[in-house]
Amino acid sequence: MLQQTQVKTVIPYFEVFIKKFQTLESLSQAKEKKVLKLWEGLGYYRRARNLLATSKILVNKHNSKLPKCINEIKTLPGIGEYTANVLIALIYNKPTLAFDGNVKRVISRIFNVDEKKFDFKNFKNLNTKKLFNTKRNSDLVEAIMEFGALICNAKTPKCIKCPIKKYCKFFKSPHKTYKIKKNKIRKNVNIFCYLSKNGKIALTKNNNVGFLNTFNLPQIENASNKKTFKDWRLLSKYKNSISNKKLNINLYYKFSKNIPLNYTWYSIKTYKDFMPSFTKRIFRQVSVLF
Repeated sequence: MLQQTQVKTVIPYFEVFIKKFQTLESLSQAKEKKVLKLWEGLGYYRRARNLLATSKILVNKHNSKLPKCINEIKTLPGIGEYTANVLIALIYNKPTLAFDGNVKRVISRIFNVDEKKFDFKNFKNLNTKKLFNTKRNSDLVEAIMEFGALICNAKTPKCIKCPIKKYCKFFKSPHKTYKIKKNKIRKNVNIFCYLSKNGKIALTKNNNVGFLNTFNLPQIENASNKKTFKDWRLLSKYKNSISNKKLNINLYYKFSKNIPLNYTWYSIKTYKDFMPSFTKRIFRQVSVLF
């Protein structure tokens, strides 16, 4: 739940979730629809599907235990390098660090170099024993993440209060290396909504547009040919931000009995569960036509 979502947002969802599914076995036996309903509002529903799939694998193949080998952990649905390192440290107290944005910033500042040069592989080759030699590895993983959020933060690091400043080259150097700020990518997007007279919209899960892939989306094109817009009516123009993208959206529609191959009709009034906010916003706009 905490992947790409703030703690304060997650807490009420987490409390309801673990009350409903108190054991791994109970989760593994749950219907996907029930899991997604409890997840509704958090977004990124692939996380919920991966969680359900992982619970089934752990119960059926690993006797309800997390594997102790990190490479085996990474074969579970939705678990990559970062999550695998968190799990193996928290559950088995293995010596490791989980490289999220906060941790990368802390390590890069200790050595006063660009964050982009740090990942888990080259971290192991650095001389960090004075800082990270401990038997409390599970505590260390959490502590470094919190340290990066509260002390060694991005905009105003509290260097004077920092308990490890004597090891920090960023603190000592007059030539400090800062993270290069990523520019927002601005993009013009045309969305074409096939609508039926009885209040349905055509959506697909196979729309590869570089964002929100595999989610339910209408037809999206970067159309430039005037013929493409024939028979389409402009409903609205609006802006939408996703990650580092700023989208200028032109929303078109037309009523049709036929829809493109691999698309399915969805009810605008009733089928709103488990969809990203991007699609729900489209639903709200086209609903004025009915």
